[in-house]
Amino acid sequence: MSPDAGPATLRPDRGSRRRLAWVVALALATVAAAVAWRVGPWRHPGFVEYRMPTSTDIPTAVAVAADGTVWFTIEFSNSIGVLRNGTITKLPKGRQNLEPIGLAVDSHGFAWYTDAPARVIARIAPDGTITAFPLRGPVAKLARLTVGPDDAVWFAEATSLAVTRLKGGTFTRFEASSFSAAPFGVAVDREGTVWATLQNVNRLVRISRDGRLSELDVPTRGSVPSDITVDPTGAVWFLEFRGNKIGRYADGRFAEFPVPTPRAGLTGLAVAPDGAVWFAEIRGHALGRLHDGVMAEFPLPRSDARPFDVAVDAANNVWYTDLSGWLGRLSAERARVR
Repeated sequence: MSPDAGPATLRPDRGSRRRLAWVVALALATVAAAVAWRVGPWRHPGFVEYRMPTSTDIPTAVAVAADGTVWFTIEFSNSIGVLRNGTITKLPKGRQNLEPIGLAVDSHGFAWYTDAPARVIARIAPDGTITAFPLRGPVAKLARLTVGPDDAVWFAEATSLAVTRLKGGTFTRFEASSFSAAPFGVAVDREGTVWATLQNVNRLVRISRDGRLSELDVPTRGSVPSDITVDPTGAVWFLEFRGNKIGRYADGRFAEFPVPTPRAGLTGLAVAPDGAVWFAEIRGHALGRLHDGVMAEFPLPRSDARPFDVAVDAANNVWYTDLSGWLGRLSAERARVR
């Protein structure tokens, strides 16, 4: 071949073409799998999990709206997360989150959340519009938040030793009688009675509709009551973090149910429409269910899972946040077994 003949065209033989086709197909399959792992849901029998869009995102609190929209807060992010139709969207809020553990959805589909760094309680609309309600004082240490049947927002405020109501733009504080009570969990029953946990003094506190407070000692000493909820019958359920038990208070009596996994790290609590009580085990890498006095545990698909919060939708699907970077769902069908 002369130097002026131009570039030569090399034609691969049939075997080379066949090998090349296999290499290309394998490469495409590998890329497709990587993309699916990165941006699509990860499935395991009974579970669907969604990886966070950013590797540093830590999903924390979770709540489900009546229309099935799943809201969640994100630690060390300036956004609130929302899952609609299988897609995660991050709605900017303007300031990085720090311990964003208070979250609930009202009857209009608006999500309410605590924002301690900004010292506000905020409401975010489905379109991302935010309305903020500033708190008094230079420091705010905020815990859980809930919305009552009248759409009043209640939250635990450790810095003022109070359970606080936000209604009509006005804050009303109900202070615990015990010094350094450290209110944490808060729930409202169908009649408007408010229940909260006082971690440092091992008590529940009840706030009647006319604003009267009464405190009740949890039977297990040093149990550290944390999350709390109320079922449709009016029974009060709560977690005992150090006691490693699920507590119940109804008809003037306490009952306690030990969790099988030792030092499970109980966190997050919700009552399903079918009456089951659900919770997370951050150290046990599992979800737990208590129904009719029977305890069951559901290990999560990944051994490094750290579930933190739970919520249950109208169809009895159990949603959970995982601090290792996932938002997950345990299907109602799977949740009924065991």
